[in-house]
Order: sequence, then structure tokens, then C-alpha cells
Amino acid sequence: MEHFRTIVDIPPSKTKMGYHNKTMLIGSCFTENIGGRLEHFKLPVDVNPFGVIYNPVSVGNSLRALMDEKRFEEEDLNFANQQWFSFYHHSRFSHSDLDECLIGMNDRMEKSSRFLREADFLFITFGTAWVYELIESGEVVSNCHKLPARDFNRYRLNVDEIVEMYKELILSLSLWNPKLKIVFTVSPIRHWKDGAHGNQLSKATLLLAVEQLVELFEQVCYFPSYEIVMDDLRDYRFFSEDMLHISPVAIDYIWKRFEEVYLSNETRKLMPNIEKVIRASCHRPFNTKSDAHQKFLQNQILKVCEMMKNYPFLDLSEEKNNFEKNLLD
Repeated sequence: MEHFRTIVDIPPSKTKMGYHNKTMLIGSCFTENIGGRLEHFKLPVDVNPFGVIYNPVSVGNSLRALMDEKRFEEEDLNFANQQWFSFYHHSRFSHSDLDECLIGMNDRMEKSSRFLREADFLFITFGTAWVYELIESGEVVSNCHKLPARDFNRYRLNVDEIVEMYKELILSLSLWNPKLKIVFTVSPIRHWKDGAHGNQLSKATLLLAVEQLVELFEQVCYFPSYEIVMDDLRDYRFFSEDMLHISPVAIDYIWKRFEEVYLSNETRKLMPNIEKVIRASCHRPFNTKSDAHQKFLQNQILKVCEMMKNYPFLDLSEEKNNFEKNLLD
């Protein structure tokens, strides 16, 4: 036998990403895995400006808020469990102080709204078709913030609901930022509380909706992260201990497929050099005052300065500062 796996065929993207492109990623925690890699290599990205979001309605509401340059006020917040919070946001934005909570949300909103208007790529990752609707207001929430289940009505979206919402949203985004390319993904992370069958129905709903949107819009495409895990890797050794989330090895493999499809050759050639600088910056010697380490720091500073001169779009200031703070006067 020549093959022991079913490798998912992914044609290279006609439009490539690089250090001259801005990319926003929004959606489920899988978004943060890929977005975190792009951040690590210093590409200009904005990852989950509202925190982790799982369902299509909440992702769509978040994107509309960014286009509307929404500013959160006290009446937009709620208070429970000694924290102020917003149903738009993940709990990472919650705070015990009202003013601090609003400042954190609005500072990020302003920055991310401006970023999205200038972005070249928008990656949207759907995690589940199930939504939680706050009974009091009829609003679909992004996060339940540990409120009682009796406060919510839980139901599964259907394909037509998702498609109709995103047809309008994509048209609005295209008018707001005409150069924006949109890439949908479906998270391979399973939502097991729905049961095996319920999870499959949810993922199938998302996949069917995305397929229609790809067919409708030229600027929309799909990256098969779900299929890579389910059909290519297809083994529990690629899952973490809970058997639901994917392992670091699986994330590494998906990242490799991602960079093959979307990153420019120039970007991919530069990334190993950036990785070397980052690793050197994290190095912790036994004796920071030794002659050998001081020479190492000087060489690294020269290397960073040379890289930033040759590639003005690179921001290695954090690494440069890490080297400089350990230099002896």
C-alpha cells in the first residue's frame, strides 16, 4: 500500500497572506490556536476582539458591532457573581469595577473596529449551531457567564437561518471594506454535551451553511480544519486527555496545512529567522553576567537591528528590549 492516510486536498489560496496584510480571526477557541501562531510570528493580526465566541449569531452580532463602532455603556452591562459583564463578551472582559470593565471593552472595540476596516482577511470559525437565548430579552448571547440555565432558551439554528443572516452580513462587510477576503472554518472540537448525534447535526448544519455562502460569494472560501482532524488525522492520539479537544500535535499539523495554503513564500522563509530570535529572547542562562552571555546578548541585538532594518514591517522591539535589559553598563 502506498498510503496509510486519507490526506485532505486543499488547493493553495489565490490570495496570499503576509506581513503587509492585516488579518482578523473571530470565533471559537480553535480561532485562537491559529491566531496565536500568527501572533507568535509577528504577523499583524487581531484575534477574537470579544473573546471566544462559538455560534454564528453571536459572531455575526460581534462583526456588526465592529462595523457600527459600538460604544458600550453602563446599560449594556450586567452584574452577577461579583463581576460586571457583557453578553457580547467572553468572561475575560469581565471586571469587578464598572469603569474598568467599560474601558477594557471600549478600548478594544475602537482598536478592532479600525483594524477590521483596514483588514485584508477575516477568518470566521464556527464552533456550534446551538445558541442560548436570554429569555428576558430574547437576545442570543455569546456567553452565559455561569447564570442559571433557567434564564435561557437553548435551541439549534437551521441552515437557512445562518445563510440568510450571513448573506446580509457579507454584503455589509463588502461595502464597508471592499478588499476584505472572508475564510470560514468549522472547529473540529466536539461539543459533547449535545451527545454524539447532536454534535454531528450541529457540525453538519454549519458545514452546509458555509457551503452555500462559498457558492454565493466570490470573496468567500473555506478552510477544512474540521475535515483535516476527522478524515486525515482520525485517531485519538491527536486528541487531548478529554478526548474532545485536539492535541498540540494536531494543532501543529493544522498550522502546517494552513501556512501552505495561505502564507506567502516570502513570509514562510522569514518565519524560521523570527523563531530563532524569539527562542533566544526566552533563553534563561545560569549566569547573566558572564562574558559569554554578554557577548550573546550583543550579537542578538545586532541581529535584531539588522532584521528590523531589512524588514521595516517587523516589530521585534519586545525581543530587543529583553536582550538590552540584561546588558551590563
